[in-house]
Amino acid sequence: MEESTSSETIPGGIVPTSSVTGELRLHEFQSKIFRNTRFLRVWLPPGYNQPENDGRRCPVLYLNDGQNLFDPATAYIGTDWQVDEAATRLIGEGKVPPLIIVGIDNAQKDRAKEYLPYRSMHPPVWRPQGKHYPDFLLNEVMPFVVRRYRIAEGPDNTGLGGSSLGAIISLYAIMERPGIFGRLLLESPSLFISNRRLLQSSRAFARWPARIFVAMGTKEAGNEGHSRQVVEDVLEFKRLLGRAGLGEDRLLVKIDEGAIHSEREWAKRFPEALTFLYGHASL
Repeated sequence: MEESTSSETIPGGIVPTSSVTGELRLHEFQSKIFRNTRFLRVWLPPGYNQPENDGRRCPVLYLNDGQNLFDPATAYIGTDWQVDEAATRLIGEGKVPPLIIVGIDNAQKDRAKEYLPYRSMHPPVWRPQGKHYPDFLLNEVMPFVVRRYRIAEGPDNTGLGGSSLGAIISLYAIMERPGIFGRLLLESPSLFISNRRLLQSSRAFARWPARIFVAMGTKEAGNEGHSRQVVEDVLEFKRLLGRAGLGEDRLLVKIDEGAIHSEREWAKRFPEALTFLYGHASL
């Protein structure tokens, strides 16, 4: 497998040296909504720049916590999701079509504020900004990407996801803007936040994406009781989706025995998630 480093920034950007499988372009991105700057990390599938593919448009997957997806040099505690390696392999094996993966960096010290739509005790966030996140995605991030890359249109070609609080804001976004995202990836979603408010909101929601992947480890929390509860929350979410009509063809829920709350576990599960969400049978 060939490894290469490629980057692109808008003027003024500073790009750290990295080693990534395939082509990763970095854009320094300014948000008017959040009044801050972050990187968008756009991974391109093999052959994207070949002349014979000039007219080909690709499905896209937007993932939160972009720092943690492609490169251990930027990832939390030096462990990334290995998204680039997994996507390259699955595309090469013909299990998923060539797709573009966009990592949206978090706001670092303001990460929890942006990823929480409601006030929270654990983690303590009194002035959450997450209610602005759907507008940030639809009115800033997605138009920026669509202008610069050959993106296939429609919900079947558009996915969103994340882990932990990044999963929570993804769930919130698809319920606030139904019909935009047809693929949803929720790794270790913190459904307990804000007195399980999102779990309650899920009961009355009907316009779920065409494909949803949810996973939770059995040793995610600091104690046995809390670990058991976060698993129960995911199983309750599964029951809600089942009552909404999502069968095995649309929903895959994994309870990963012994898995903890970490990028290493999310990396292990990512190939299965990507295959379920974007496998040729689902497009």
